Parts: sequence; structure tokens; C-alpha cells
Amino acid sequence: MADPNPSTPPEQEATPEPVAEEAPTPKPTPEKKAPPAKAPPIEAKPLPVFIEEHFFPALRQALANVNITNVSLVWVPELNQVRGAWAEGKHEFIITFTQGDLKGLKTFAYSSYGAPPSTLESFMIDERKVTLELLVFYTVQRLTAQKILVLN
Repeated sequence: MADPNPSTPPEQEATPEPVAEEAPTPKPTPEKKAPPAKAPPIEAKPLPVFIEEHFFPALRQALANVNITNVSLVWVPELNQVRGAWAEGKHEFIITFTQGDLKGLKTFAYSSYGAPPSTLESFMIDERKVTLELLVFYTVQRLTAQKILVLN
């Protein structure tokens, strides 16, 4: 049957409204824990702190291992120097950090029996990275080479 009222528009088919698709919920990712902050190496400490807190105890122990005890170790801040002496001052050595840090140039001098240091030698010039262990090793090695620690 025809529509009796031609002014009425034909019925439109109802189009279903689009249903919003739910986005899949992302799986919770386990929280990645940041690695613990790595402490800076002891060699990064200011030179006077490194020398007094780490170098002196380690050097005392290394010297004790070769039967050198009662060692006097002093940090001279005005000169950036380590001064060491034992045997009532009969043997002395000086390590100077010319630029005030471990990375800079270093010199070594020694004396025996009260004589002033007569030779100033470069010290650890080939080492790219100076560590506590290397500084102690080279100090003991230099004293041994001068036949101050061990007669060889």
C-alpha cells in the first residue's frame, strides 16, 4: 500500500550507532628497578681525603708486609705532598702531586740518613688511570728499587 501522506518522508532505516570498541587494556609491565646508584670510586674523592683515608692505611699495610713498621706519613697540603719516614727519620720519601690531583703529574724523591732528597724522579707517568692499588704498588716498588726497603 502506498503512503497516504506523500509529505511524510519515508521511514529511514535506523542505523545502529557505532559501538566504541574498548581498547585492550595493556598488561601491566613489571616496574623496572633502576640499578642502584653506583658510588663514585674512592679515587674521585678530593686528593687530601683520598690520601689520608685510603692511601695512608693501604701504604702502612704494604710496608708492614715487608717488615717496615712505625712509619710516619704526613700530607702537606700547601705542597700537595705525601711525606713518609721511618727508622727514626733515617729513610724518607716524598711524593708530590704537582697539579693537586691523581691524574696530574707526580714526582718521587727519597733520601737516606738525613741527607736531603737529591733526585726528583717522575712517578707513574705511563698509567692512564691511577688507582689506590697502583699508587701503593708503585710506591713500594720505587722504595724497593732504591734498596731502601729490601736489599736485593
